[in-house]
Amino acid sequence: MAGIAIAPMVSGERVLGTLSVICLEEEPTAEERSFLEAVAHLVARHLGRSLTVPHGASSAWWLEQDGSSRLSEAAKAVSVGAWDWNIRTGELLYDEQAMRVLGIDPETYDRRIESWVDMVHPDDLPWVMADTDEAIRTRSIYGVEYRIRRPDGTSGWAQARGRVITGPDGEPTHMVGTVWDTTHTRAARDAVDHALRHMTDGFAAVDADWRITFANPEAERALGPIPVTADHSLWATAAARTPRFEEMCRRTVAESRPVSTELCSPAGRRWYDLRLVPVPQGLTIYSTDITDRKIRKAEQEAAERHAAERSAYIARLTGALAEAITMQDVVEATAEHVLAPFGATRLAVLTTEDRSPRVVGSIGYAEKQLDVFRSHDPRPTAPVADVLTSRVPLFITSPEEHRARYPLSAEVLVTDEYQSWAFLPLIVSGRVTGCCVIDFARRQPLSGEEQTLLFALSGLIAQALERARLYDSEHNRAQELQRGLLPQKLPALLAIEAAARYLPADRRLDVGGDWYDLIPLSAERAALVVGDVMGHGLSEAATMGRLRTAVRTLTELELPPDELLTHLNELVSDLSDDAYATCLYAVYDPTTLVCEFASAGHLPPVVIHPDHTVHIPEVPPNAPLGAATPPFDIVRMEVPDKSLVALFTDGLVESPGQDIDECVDRFTEILAAAAGEEARPSLETLCDTVVSALLPTQRKGGDDAALFLARTHALGAEKVATWPLSTDPTSASRARELVREQLGFWQLDDLVMTTELLVSELIGNVVRHARGPVSLRLLLGRNLLCEVYDGSLTTPHIRRASDTDENGRGLQLISALANRWGVRYGTSGKTIWTEQLLHTLPAV
Repeated sequence: MAGIAIAPMVSGERVLGTLSVICLEEEPTAEERSFLEAVAHLVARHLGRSLTVPHGASSAWWLEQDGSSRLSEAAKAVSVGAWDWNIRTGELLYDEQAMRVLGIDPETYDRRIESWVDMVHPDDLPWVMADTDEAIRTRSIYGVEYRIRRPDGTSGWAQARGRVITGPDGEPTHMVGTVWDTTHTRAARDAVDHALRHMTDGFAAVDADWRITFANPEAERALGPIPVTADHSLWATAAARTPRFEEMCRRTVAESRPVSTELCSPAGRRWYDLRLVPVPQGLTIYSTDITDRKIRKAEQEAAERHAAERSAYIARLTGALAEAITMQDVVEATAEHVLAPFGATRLAVLTTEDRSPRVVGSIGYAEKQLDVFRSHDPRPTAPVADVLTSRVPLFITSPEEHRARYPLSAEVLVTDEYQSWAFLPLIVSGRVTGCCVIDFARRQPLSGEEQTLLFALSGLIAQALERARLYDSEHNRAQELQRGLLPQKLPALLAIEAAARYLPADRRLDVGGDWYDLIPLSAERAALVVGDVMGHGLSEAATMGRLRTAVRTLTELELPPDELLTHLNELVSDLSDDAYATCLYAVYDPTTLVCEFASAGHLPPVVIHPDHTVHIPEVPPNAPLGAATPPFDIVRMEVPDKSLVALFTDGLVESPGQDIDECVDRFTEILAAAAGEEARPSLETLCDTVVSALLPTQRKGGDDAALFLARTHALGAEKVATWPLSTDPTSASRARELVREQLGFWQLDDLVMTTELLVSELIGNVVRHARGPVSLRLLLGRNLLCEVYDGSLTTPHIRRASDTDENGRGLQLISALANRWGVRYGTSGKTIWTEQLLHTLPAV
């Protein structure tokens, strides 16, 4: 609050006037008063009317002067009146100007303080007297502005400023000061105050001591009620409890730079935009209510967010439906992305076949309830029938409505758990293909937007179902093709037990170019094959089928692995210029425990012995089929009884960014760990363990994968009998004796006669057409095998003999007596073998 400091300008015995200064502080300091008196003295001297205060005069000098003369002299030069109040006697003196301000008649004025009290407006009197008592008690500067009621009946505003004069005893004796009429300035201030108070925006003024000197109602709504404390501190308002509010205010004043911020009202219901503006006297705060603007913005953002969420939701559903392959995939994707967002609990998807609905998938329905949709009676399926006929969605919002419209279907579908239903037609290319039924636990009807969205989603579901239907048809044909290309069941052999897994890269077709096979050979031997046609798809699957058929055909010729791969290489080269395949072919002999491997660009096998040691034979990989140049290399290694042999394709082990050797090492570790468990797992279990451990992390290249596991079994020495024979014609008789003796030992007396005939013909052919050395071997496996070896490479052929021919009937007799017979070739001779069925299977 501003005040006026007055210093008299004295010249001689006369007071020339006063020097008045408007003060922004409560009271000038002693140094400032001295400076003011010095300036007043200097001004009086320049006017030529210099008069100094007697040397050594004290403050009592002013009291010693005549009161009326003092006041009258000071009042002549200024428009403010002066007053002098004797605190002890209650005498109050006014000069002429002061009486004019207060409307006092000099003739009737009684100089009593009570007369002044009567002039103060009763509403202002309490705080005016309180401020007066406070100034006397604290010896502080006195300043009040109050309403007056003049004796002539008029009223107005007056402002008084003054200070306390103490006597020799230090106690207050007088209060002197000035008074002036502020009616006009007060009216202007009231007009400004009225304008500020009724502003649509808030306005508050804060002084340098952070006291709120003015705040209109809008500002109080933003900042909170003005504190009732005497200092009206800004920091006592509710706004000051807002984080960083005080920091911003102090920084604004310190940096003299306006700052804008947003503030939530103390009640938390309104938002304000605050503008903090520094001024010389402190700080002004402007506030604008932006609640409606924020609400509109929030509503707009919510609408945009809702639209974005809806778009994202549709995008997620579209993506899920696009990835759905089978019809069941479509049902599951629909359930995942439709039920929860709409608060639904059950879902059934129906398609029409021969004008009858068929349930292709459901979530949450019991079979009894699904039977309602499967019924050929049109009455229980009336809601579905109506939707299929009208092609318009049907929304039933309450159980009562359902019972009233469709009583037969309601008997089964309406329960306490379900309160409303949506029947959505599935339309593709203008054709109704089915119906989607959704059950809700809530009774309230769906909004128009929700109904529109569900109808739009039904179109996406219909498109996905149509694609899935086409896929299912293609998938069934692909599965039929796969069943014809890959062995659906591996044969049960005496020497080998096996299990396999095939995982195509394209799960939409379930076919590819990888294959495996287990082929029985003569003498209880077995051929193990694994291959990989480069690429994947139907074309590669067809090439794989050709190769697998070719391998099976070539094995009938009893060719060694290297020659078989040579023939396969020619076949692949003839297919096309860009057809390539890898292949690993192995032959296991349970009598010698030797396994022969030959590879055409394929990964080597992994062999785990019964003692859990791992062996990886160094099979020369050679080039792939279609690009190789024969001959192929053969590696022979001994494979003990109960060993595990693993053949696999690169799609099973390869991982991007890793060396293939590292990938094979990891496969080997997983297989060895699984095979080394105390309870020896079955081959089927081993396949599942290896595939589940490798494919989730390794199969990133999208290649087909095949795994073929085989466990070897030896044919014991007691099941094998071998004898060397001479080329002498008597060797046939010797052979028959050996056969009778051995079959008697094996308790196969019923096969003696047939076997003797077979041996006689085989030995006779050797004596007449071949050369030595000659040997005879009998093997007791699942059947009885008889083998005659000679050192000739000539090939026996069955030919039709005439009635007069003496030769040519031996092989016809062998073919008639034996279940099977054949010839296989070695490096230095051939073996002719026959196989006879046993009436009972001997224990192995």
